[in-house]
Amino acid sequence: MYFQSSPKATNTFDAIVVGTGIAGGWAAKELTQYGRHTLVLERGREIKHGDYPTANLERWELPHEDRIPAAEIEANYFKLQRKGYIARQHCKDLFVKDDEYPYSEKRRFDWFRGYHTGGRSIMWGRHSYRMGDLDFAANLRDGIAVDWPLRYADLAPWYDYVETFAGISGQAEGAEQLPDGQFIAPIPLNCVEEDFRRSIANAYSGRLVTPARIANLTEYDPAKHGGTRSACQFRNRCRRGCPFGAYFSSVSATLPVAAASGQMDLRHHMAVKRLIYDDKEGRATGVVVRNTQSGQDEVFYSRGPIFLCASTLHSTAILMATGQESGLENFANTSGQLGRNLMDHHHRLGARAFFDGHSDRYYKGRNPGGGIYIPRFTNLSSEDRRRNSFIRGFGFQGGASRSNWMRGVQELNSSLGPGFKLALAQPGPWSLGITAFGEGLPDPSNRIALNYELLDKDGLPTLTIDAAFGENERQMRKAMKVAAAEMLEAAGGREVTPYETEAHPGHSIHEMGTARMGRDARSSVLNAHNQVWDCPNVYVTDGAAMTSAGCTNPSLTYMALTARAVAHACEGG
Repeated sequence: MYFQSSPKATNTFDAIVVGTGIAGGWAAKELTQYGRHTLVLERGREIKHGDYPTANLERWELPHEDRIPAAEIEANYFKLQRKGYIARQHCKDLFVKDDEYPYSEKRRFDWFRGYHTGGRSIMWGRHSYRMGDLDFAANLRDGIAVDWPLRYADLAPWYDYVETFAGISGQAEGAEQLPDGQFIAPIPLNCVEEDFRRSIANAYSGRLVTPARIANLTEYDPAKHGGTRSACQFRNRCRRGCPFGAYFSSVSATLPVAAASGQMDLRHHMAVKRLIYDDKEGRATGVVVRNTQSGQDEVFYSRGPIFLCASTLHSTAILMATGQESGLENFANTSGQLGRNLMDHHHRLGARAFFDGHSDRYYKGRNPGGGIYIPRFTNLSSEDRRRNSFIRGFGFQGGASRSNWMRGVQELNSSLGPGFKLALAQPGPWSLGITAFGEGLPDPSNRIALNYELLDKDGLPTLTIDAAFGENERQMRKAMKVAAAEMLEAAGGREVTPYETEAHPGHSIHEMGTARMGRDARSSVLNAHNQVWDCPNVYVTDGAAMTSAGCTNPSLTYMALTARAVAHACEGG
């Protein structure tokens, strides 16, 4: 194999970070703040803050009115189309082309990736919730998989730390199953959402509706949030990239801080293939990288830690390739669990209803992913767990709005005449919808493997993914659907309409597991500080580290785990 000349003297750094997404951005920021000269490797192209070409375009200014032609879908985006609302002109260039970066499925898995600076931190939904001891003790309590090697008290100060910088809008509620955080002002609920909040509190003892906790700056403090950001403009064009830096992303928040330190060397078009492991030293000394522009392999060295933050499946793939391509049969896999226990949340299920009243009320601005959140209310007690046919639980995200002139489209409304024209000048009735997100259990049969027979456009092996939801998730979905409809009815909704669409892992874009944390090397890949048991200067702090999934959006936990792990690496832990 040919390696480009890489003088060790000039290609050696204090630390290496692989990936620039949620976890990678935090690793870069924290390492450089500790004064470590850090090499940050991004597989894809460079995107600078503000370099969002569709951010200010209207739908009619985009090709094909924002739709991707069928021929282009078939050729390039056939799997992206599974997530219909992101298969659009305004954000298609932020996702990889399926024909260039294929993967194989033994059972259907919906994998949506972005190779560029910031990764999916540019396109994420920004819901940001803490996990609590209900989640961290769940595996031990239920007798499945392995116990988390930490508890909420271990992570709480790190949640505080990352929330203060990221800027999480939300409202304290004192709910044990959804720990409060360091919040800025919540995105206000509209009138129907407020009514729904009160109605649910009256109808159900202990059940809560709260403003969604979102990583959007409703108020901006440069001393806390960094100097490249500003307050949210409520445009709801977040998937295009935010030129205001109002939502948290690596590009607008963590990476600028790392760059300002003078300690970061950020390089693009660098796909990490594997680690270099020194058996005598018992540590990784560097990485082998494919330069995707030249097609050549390069080597970079680290005097200290190497942080794998390439996203769940890629970080695990690097560990797997290190063993397979270096002749290290059980590298990072003494437990036999590397590549196993792939998890995701299951959703695409809920209900919608119309609500009377407030015909004189409307709302201002486009809500950027806010609305309401209903925290988990099932299996909170031992009595609940005895009564239900499933373990763990689910929460709901949703919101209320008024219909617009689209209700007058000919295919939707056959009435014509002056009354029809007058009606179109008025907003339609209020409706409120809620969508459930349920926890997926860790299952060792849900796994990934490297595929050297199918290579991507850069000549790297692809992944074969074999995962599905199980019986527990199927039983949970029955309860999710019933609960959605019952709550809308209890709140006074009319024409309550439940819905359910076939769900497959990956579709929530919350892939987790495959290199889980644990209490010993016999049953886990990582220890309590996210170190690889077999190679302690390698840290994995993205979704691969998750031991269980909880039912809340996981990115805030990745941030906290990363900041905590960097402190451990740099303070001699």
